[in-house]
Amino acid sequence: MKSKRITGFTALAVVVLLFSSFPALANAPQIANETSVWSVVPPLVAIVMALVLREVYLSLLLAVLSGAWILAVDDHGLFNGLIIGLLRVIDTYTMKALFDKDHLSVIVFSMLIGGMVALLSRNGGMQGVVHYLTRWAKDARSGQWVTWLLGIVIFFDDYANTLLVGNTMRPVTDRLRISRAKLAYLVDATAAPVASVAFISTWIGAELGYIQGGLDKIGELNLSAYQVFIASVPYSFYAWLTIAFMAILIYRQRDFGPMLTSERRARLDGAVNPSETAIQEANSEFDMKAGITPKAYRAILPFLTVVGGVVVGLIATGWDTALWSDSSKSLLVKISEIVGRADSFKALLYGSFAGCCVALMLSIHPRNLTLNESMDALVHGFKTMLPASLILVLAWALASLTEEMHTADFISRALVSLEWSARLLPALAFVMAGLVAFSTGTSWGTMAILYPLLLPAGWEWIGQAGVTPETSLMLFYQLVSAVLAGSVLGDHCSPISDTTIMSSLASSCNHLEHVRTQMPYAMLVGLVSIFVCSIPAAYGVSLWILYPLSLALFWWILGRWGKRAEA
Repeated sequence: MKSKRITGFTALAVVVLLFSSFPALANAPQIANETSVWSVVPPLVAIVMALVLREVYLSLLLAVLSGAWILAVDDHGLFNGLIIGLLRVIDTYTMKALFDKDHLSVIVFSMLIGGMVALLSRNGGMQGVVHYLTRWAKDARSGQWVTWLLGIVIFFDDYANTLLVGNTMRPVTDRLRISRAKLAYLVDATAAPVASVAFISTWIGAELGYIQGGLDKIGELNLSAYQVFIASVPYSFYAWLTIAFMAILIYRQRDFGPMLTSERRARLDGAVNPSETAIQEANSEFDMKAGITPKAYRAILPFLTVVGGVVVGLIATGWDTALWSDSSKSLLVKISEIVGRADSFKALLYGSFAGCCVALMLSIHPRNLTLNESMDALVHGFKTMLPASLILVLAWALASLTEEMHTADFISRALVSLEWSARLLPALAFVMAGLVAFSTGTSWGTMAILYPLLLPAGWEWIGQAGVTPETSLMLFYQLVSAVLAGSVLGDHCSPISDTTIMSSLASSCNHLEHVRTQMPYAMLVGLVSIFVCSIPAAYGVSLWILYPLSLALFWWILGRWGKRAEA
């Protein structure tokens, strides 16, 4: 039976790959030079194969191969194109992903965090934190509250949020029989939504840059990018509603869909993860060394060092004396612009390296671990990040490929061609951003493409609608927030998103299990964001009505279809 399933899956993979070669038979145009329907094949291959095979590595590899094959078919023919495409997967797209400085920074940061976590587990620091958090996290409900709160507190960066909260809370949630899928959802859903609307975060620089690019094309709006961003934040419905929806989930202790199945399995059987045994065996070296007394400060100080190091790094790399001396700007504006100019990747490296150094000193100084034992723990932590690093590299290679094939442009132009009312523009932009982010796996890349495209076109569209200047600005602010919120939604649902992958990794959750259980929740919040908030808001309904109405709807849905895991 097993061999038949494998054969069936292999046959399906071959069919998909053959499907991707049809442009050669149909004399399709040069895809590298103009957008084509075939540009959506690679992300579709990645998504479909990941859901069918339930195996990420092969799915991503097949996706990159299908795109490379499509690009090579025009010049090299069907079969030679396959060989050329296979070679380009290694020597072009994988190398391009690895040669990117920011990508390497993420990998090194992840390895340093993984090494630090391994060291803190061996020296008794993590066990001390677990004992400390036990005072508040006494059951599954309070354990989820603590996780949710930590996700909000670490607001300055989604990567740091994901890795710190996931690795810190995993031992606590395991003890309280909270499923790894629920932990991964809490981690993922408090990372990008919080960082995307924070006035001071590593996102703010990218967001302001993208918005400014759109404003430059408009020309007539006498507004700064920061002013536009601040005005648009209240309309970031998906981000705010995601945070509130999680709070309602925790308070009512109800779940539905695949998440309910995972939670019931965890509560009743203690199986917090489908691959629990393998993970426990793989992480056996993370156990505390025998004879050591657990002390929370050995973990708290290194984590505070990471947070402080990232903040100091952001200020140091974005410091501008002239800006700080400008008396016409408020303190909040100065700090936000400094963080916006900062090199967030350098800041992450500084913070994680400093955290590793502090963890090493706290391990050796009280003679809890020898120098050799400490270095062995660090190296073991580095090794545990290899699978995630491989997935990230393949995801980045796919993102590079979709950029070359103009996948986002094709999706954007197809949706922009629809002739809808200007008041439906924010909802349309939200859906468009969600589809692009879902297909490419990157919220930042989606914003980078859609803001310069949609802001000028949207402002012109709004101007032709014959509305008042106040309504025009309101719709424009909603358009700005819709692109941001839709990018986060698509990123949440995409199995090839780097933050989704990192959430699975930090929570030690099966990646496809995380995607499968998170998607219904993300889609529910997304639908409410569109139909209950975005469209009515565009027609002038007050936010003071829309937000309470959305929360009441969540409350009713959970009461109607949600069930308790213990039942």
